[in-house]
Amino acid sequence: MASTRPTETVKPLLQQALPNVKGKTFTSEIVDFPPGARAVPHRHGQAFVYAYVLEGTVRSQLAGEPVSTYHQGDNWVEPPGAHHLLTENTSPTRRARLLVVFVSNTGEKLKVDDQAS
Repeated sequence: MASTRPTETVKPLLQQALPNVKGKTFTSEIVDFPPGARAVPHRHGQAFVYAYVLEGTVRSQLAGEPVSTYHQGDNWVEPPGAHHLLTENTSPTRRARLLVVFVSNTGEKLKVDDQAS
């Protein structure tokens, strides 16, 4: 059964090979969560991930960690290989937006959703 909840949209900002770190790429993007939106559980490969809440409130959970709630101005990091179990906009009426920055292996896919069971 497909989810009826909305999901996030991604707007790429910048992608640049790191000139001082061979084989690594810096990528930034804005992730927009409409009211009530939830991302599919996913991984970011071997990327180091930094997220900053630009607007709204987001609930997030990595495997083995407690659920955390982040408000505008809050930020967090995800270590390489982390399994992101939960990312959702907590508001039924207001959007949430994140600035997300990746330092990844050049050419590696930045987000891989879990397979539906």
